[in-house]
Amino acid sequence: MSGESFNWHEFLRGWQEEWVPCADEGDGQAVVPLGRAGADEGVIAAAEERLGRRLPPSYREFLAVSDGWHVDQMAGVYQLGGAADIDWFRDPYDMTSLYEEGLGDNPREEDVRLAGMWQRALRLETDSDMSHALLDPGDSGQDGEWALYVYKGWGGELPARYPSFRAYMEAMYRHFHSVRAGSPDFVNATTRVQDRRVEEARLLALRGRYEDALPLFEEAASFGRPSSAVFVNQLRQFLAPGSSRDPGHLAADPCYLPEVLPVQALAPARDTARPGGDEHWLRMMTARGVERETAEAVLSALRDGTHRYAPPGPWGRAVAEAREFAEWGATDAAWRVLRDALPVWEAPGPLLIAPIGLLADPALGPLITPERGRELLATPRAGETGPLPEPVPDLDPPGLAWLTDREPDQQRFDGYRCVWVEGADPARLPTLIGEEGAELSAPADPYTVSRRALRPHEREGVELWEDRAVVAVGHSGEAWAFAFDGHSHRSLDTLFRSPAAAASSSGRAVVVWCDPAGSSPGDGPAAAFHLSVAEHGEELYAFTVRGTEIQRSGTVPEALDPARLFRPEDGETDNQRRVLRALHTELGLSLPRFALTRGRLRTLTTRSWTRAPRAGESYAYLSFVRHRP
Repeated sequence: MSGESFNWHEFLRGWQEEWVPCADEGDGQAVVPLGRAGADEGVIAAAEERLGRRLPPSYREFLAVSDGWHVDQMAGVYQLGGAADIDWFRDPYDMTSLYEEGLGDNPREEDVRLAGMWQRALRLETDSDMSHALLDPGDSGQDGEWALYVYKGWGGELPARYPSFRAYMEAMYRHFHSVRAGSPDFVNATTRVQDRRVEEARLLALRGRYEDALPLFEEAASFGRPSSAVFVNQLRQFLAPGSSRDPGHLAADPCYLPEVLPVQALAPARDTARPGGDEHWLRMMTARGVERETAEAVLSALRDGTHRYAPPGPWGRAVAEAREFAEWGATDAAWRVLRDALPVWEAPGPLLIAPIGLLADPALGPLITPERGRELLATPRAGETGPLPEPVPDLDPPGLAWLTDREPDQQRFDGYRCVWVEGADPARLPTLIGEEGAELSAPADPYTVSRRALRPHEREGVELWEDRAVVAVGHSGEAWAFAFDGHSHRSLDTLFRSPAAAASSSGRAVVVWCDPAGSSPGDGPAAAFHLSVAEHGEELYAFTVRGTEIQRSGTVPEALDPARLFRPEDGETDNQRRVLRALHTELGLSLPRFALTRGRLRTLTTRSWTRAPRAGESYAYLSFVRHRP
């Protein structure tokens, strides 16, 4: 950053004209001259000769306009000296040794520079609160500027780095504004310009031009302009869904509370292990004006999954429709409903520029990926107009082959089993495959439900040999209802009894079980794969593959012939992917990846997938319990 294109006279004059004392400097203080007359060239040259170095451009030009400056009582550094005052720092506190000790065996270049800075830096301040403004000739750019470090000795953190003296002064000017922004009397040319830019940015954001709006909001926030940080956080919340952003005072405003407070409660609702965490958050909310009972109710609803984002009007009706899709597994359809309805979203007040309450909904919040967050922000809304963004592609891949994926950001199903029922409403599945008295649960995380489910030895009236699966239920495309278990990790053993026939009382049903370490008659476990297809209560065909052994019944269609699909020369994953693709092509089977890995679905407990052992058959039930030391 070169000082040649910067007008120091205009910059410092504006600072002086806008200056008012900060709170701890007392009221009624007369106008204080922040600077002094500029230093002559000879004075600056004499300082350079004394120091043995030519000063960096922006600092040199500053001295020629003002030979020193009163920064601010609130900035740590109060006063910058003039040309005759500056001198080498020489590390009087031996900071070099401290920083060199922390370098490690493979330090970063910037850490090495920082460790050496203390010995070679030029000290600028003459009055401070145990703070130092240090120009480092060893950290310079191609423009000849030296980086400036501000070290606050009482803070314990690393020094703040600015790429040049000019950058530091501009930051201090913004800081001067920000610490006074709360005063209604602090009004000047700069505050008026920044407030106009905030309103301009607000309209740009509602028109879908968030990329143009964000830097305007951020600049205004650096000056401490009211509500600018609130707007920045709303945009950032959608650009990085899942991050924690503080909506500030909006949480207590009845106009915004239904949208804002649940989002504010997301972090404490997820953090259940921190002792006293709830009480700290509740006190913080009450201090901001939120009634404690309201905060407690929102936090409890988020934690148990019963919270529902329910805005009014057409947007609210679209939200309810989208939730219905999402809770049956059709998350891409849910997003399309929300996307199409975004233009009719209405802000409850001028300080909201996006429907952030959506993020706290247990079923709909997970749908907002960073890509969809950008699409949402790029969509005109709240009565504003503009071009619509290109739709983000659907997230669910077609078919079943994704079950073999090993992507690091996706939950893996090393073993899984599923029942599909053609043409059925998922709500009928408890009758078709559920245990006696089974009902669909409220939408929940399938993994959590499965992990917390009682085991056979914990349930009265359940035999140890029984295998009652906890399955996630939903729609699979337009033709099938599904019941999926990817978490029980039970083995496909000789007592297996396919639920396909019972599920097919009114049409076709398909059962697939993939067991990567199933029971084997050989020396050790081998992969196992089962398929059975039934219609109107009768099994049509089935096969089970264990290693190289194939057992079959009925007439298996050629496209699903296990001898063709399972090749000994190929690996387990290739064989599994081949049969899954064949099932999609031949029968139209699919599963919603997003809903099963990141969503919330209804669940039920099925009848046993195993039959009772016959005379002469043995059965062992093992239960592992982790004991804490």
